[in-house]
Amino acid sequence: MNSEKVVFGFFIVLALTLNFGFFLGEMSDLSQHSVFELYAALVVSLVATILKFGDSSHLGAVFLSTSLVADLQLIAAAVVWGLAEHTSELGVTPEVVSTIVSLSGGALLANITSVILLIAETLSVRH
Repeated sequence: MNSEKVVFGFFIVLALTLNFGFFLGEMSDLSQHSVFELYAALVVSLVATILKFGDSSHLGAVFLSTSLVADLQLIAAAVVWGLAEHTSELGVTPEVVSTIVSLSGGALLANITSVILLIAETLSVRH
């Protein structure tokens, strides 16, 4: 068993599951979306991105690009939340929550793409 592949797969799937956990719930209900889960999804996504830098194959480039998209979406969601929380007089309104959840949905699609690619790569490996 290749421990590098295990760690790589672990972080890709963990990024997907954390992001899914944050995304799930009513679009505009802040009580159903935890800031800590968004933070965890972002941190794990960044770790997954760092792990993808070592692969110089074509598939590695696609893995990296999907991970960068997820990172960008999650960073944008965190920035929107932070700005609404700390600079807006209205705070985090249902409209802002919808924007945050929508951005995490984009990251979720990128994470799903990464997992599909991981499964395809695993199935194509011949022993």
